[in-house]
Amino acid sequence: MSRTPTQPTSPRRPRRVRGRILAAAALTALTGIVAAGMPAAAASAATGPGRTSDVVKKSLERLVTGDHFPAALAAVQDAKGRTRHYTAGVADLKTRAKVPVDGQVRIASNTKMFTAVVVLQLVGEGKIDLDAPIETYLPGLVRGEGIDGRKITVRQLLKHTSGLPDYTRYMPDGFEIQHTYSTPREQLDMALAHEASFAPGARWEYSNTNYVLAGLIVQKVTGRPISEEITKRIIDRIGLRHTYWPGEGDQTIRERHPNGYAAKEPGGPLLDVTNRDPSWGGAAGQLIATPSDVNRFMTALLDGKLLKPQQLEQMRETGKSPGLPAGWEYGLGLVKMSLSCGGVAWGHGGDMDGYETRSAATDDGRAVTLAVTTLPTNQAALENVIAAADAALCAAR
Repeated sequence: MSRTPTQPTSPRRPRRVRGRILAAAALTALTGIVAAGMPAAAASAATGPGRTSDVVKKSLERLVTGDHFPAALAAVQDAKGRTRHYTAGVADLKTRAKVPVDGQVRIASNTKMFTAVVVLQLVGEGKIDLDAPIETYLPGLVRGEGIDGRKITVRQLLKHTSGLPDYTRYMPDGFEIQHTYSTPREQLDMALAHEASFAPGARWEYSNTNYVLAGLIVQKVTGRPISEEITKRIIDRIGLRHTYWPGEGDQTIRERHPNGYAAKEPGGPLLDVTNRDPSWGGAAGQLIATPSDVNRFMTALLDGKLLKPQQLEQMRETGKSPGLPAGWEYGLGLVKMSLSCGGVAWGHGGDMDGYETRSAATDDGRAVTLAVTTLPTNQAALENVIAAADAALCAAR
């Protein structure tokens, strides 16, 4: 992920994995928060449909013309529940086809919000105890140098305070594994081959391995894979018609979508990486969705339609998260982000070779999900993506 400590993201190339993981999470959503040192988004002046449209259009155009993202697309929901869609750039660098409105993208680590919701639903049903050691559900599975599943709790997995090393640091190059299938056990083994980053609970550090284990716990408790539980408990329940978990061997994006691109070397030519095996993401980052579906999920979550009040409150219990921008804190699969126009938003973010996606929502019903079709190549480009989401959310008041 990237070199900048800004947000959680999903698995990609090891060289970029760490920093960017958080950057995405921060906006985690593309939430609408501004990283330290970034200029406040100019969205706090006039508001309303015209103002929102102007702000978002200009932001997306700058991402394409200034930061050279092939395409940018966004869905912005205002406090009255009205959604507007925006696009810039081209969906295909060869054909110059238009970017599909509300096209599907790989949402990568935004998947963590979905996984955390399922775990918390099971907590509400009395089937999982947040403060029980993961050994309770996966006996003998988590062992390594400084690693002991008897000392790591479910809560620590969801909050990234387990100390488990991030398997994405040790993944092969993204092009090498583009069409390679990976299982959760293989990802876990990759992590357990390395020593713990710190003792459980000692500090915070983003690790995709935490969510691989969360997915395995869900499977052990329900008898069904996390993919089915997310589909049944979230996607079908609230009618996310354009969100799905790619099945084994499914390397395509089913509906209309912009192509995703990546370069083998910094500054190199952009290559089409739209079709790829997403299994490396798993419970940490495998879902495909449209921006408006991600907004619908986040607003349903904050409205209490997916979790009981106690579990939603637990999900929103954040703590210091070194490495995230000032004003951002990680909860249980959810990031709280300070907005340039005041207040906070909740969401996540994600990046996988080909797509960078940010999402965020506020308690008053505003939401934004924004995606670009290659990963930012520098800190400034990443900050501009985050600022664009912030501007859209602020203008939607």
